[in-house]
Amino acid sequence: MYLVVNALGVIVFLAIGFLFSKNKKEIRWKSIAIMVALNLVLAWFLTSFAVGRAIVSGAADGFNWLVQVAYVGIEFALPSWVHVKSMDFVTSALLPILLIVPLFDILTYIGVLPFIIKWIGKGLSFITGQPKFESFFAVEMMFLGNTEALAVSSLQLKQIKAQRNVTLAMMSMSCVTASIIGSYIQMMPGRFILTAIPINIINAIIVTSLLNPVTVTPEEDTIAKLNGQGEGGKKEPFFSFLGDSILGAGRLILIIAANVIAFVALAALIDKILQLVNPWLTLEHILGIIMYPFAWLLGLSSHDSFQMAQYMGTKLVTNEFVVMGKVTGIIKNFDPHFKAVLTVFITSFANFSTLGMIIGCFKGIVDKEKNDVISKNVGYMLLSGILVSLLSAAFVGLFVW
Repeated sequence: MYLVVNALGVIVFLAIGFLFSKNKKEIRWKSIAIMVALNLVLAWFLTSFAVGRAIVSGAADGFNWLVQVAYVGIEFALPSWVHVKSMDFVTSALLPILLIVPLFDILTYIGVLPFIIKWIGKGLSFITGQPKFESFFAVEMMFLGNTEALAVSSLQLKQIKAQRNVTLAMMSMSCVTASIIGSYIQMMPGRFILTAIPINIINAIIVTSLLNPVTVTPEEDTIAKLNGQGEGGKKEPFFSFLGDSILGAGRLILIIAANVIAFVALAALIDKILQLVNPWLTLEHILGIIMYPFAWLLGLSSHDSFQMAQYMGTKLVTNEFVVMGKVTGIIKNFDPHFKAVLTVFITSFANFSTLGMIIGCFKGIVDKEKNDVISKNVGYMLLSGILVSLLSAAFVGLFVW
């Protein structure tokens, strides 16, 4: 029975995407069907074969190494921020941008990144039926994270139309950063963490294709020209270009940090106001009640569904680490299916503070007109993140009992 409910959940979550679609007539159902089939195979492969998990783990280790290198620079300037039991959010997640953005800008400057985008984008676009850049961006997110992927794609974001930027903003709600995968694995079952990462990416493409289908003409389906181009088509001198890249990365960190602080504080203010009415009322509890039927559709018992819904509410209002901290000591006692769907659901950045990060990142990259369009779609961004997490949990849940 629970398997049937889980399968029904996949259908319901896809139907919600169709229900809230901005342009139902533009949905490419053949592409959706191919991606759903691909994710079913991927979920089966990554939950059943060690080789699949090893591939994802190896790639994640490579990007984690890059972030560790960034910490060397941070440690030189701010050793007291690094030599601590647990680094704060700015140090662990934002300051590595000071290495990652210039590095990828250098790769763009010398022509390596456009070459990769061209060929990997073509391959993924052929499989998924999506534009080349959106396909490549999905892979970037799988290991770099949302703000990093957006930052290194700044030239492209400035050139594409606003509705494609909305698609990328929605996709950015459904990823993690390679640098913290190791921390996740210390707290939750590692095989489900690693399984969730690529499945989230395909589901991000599926969900955005349903919610925000955008027609991209062959003329628009191009890759931005190399960065560092000056007047007359000549490249800007390398060190001048590099200095601008580093300053841009620093400015981006300040913008993102300011937005995150504001969003988290506003959520706390709402909780305080709600508790004036009833001490039990919080955004977490309200969202827990709302999420109960969706938790049940993951193939859980009534008791587990209620607990899962509370974890969902906590994750959306705070972040995944809060939930991991609550369950890390007891998750070994959960039944395999509950363990799998819970781990996969919380393996993403889909929460209110991420909205602030993404909006702040776009504000530092694109013009005000495009940023206003993105800001008007905050509800769709949150819905996209939730649907991707639900679909990923449902896909993996089908194969773990």
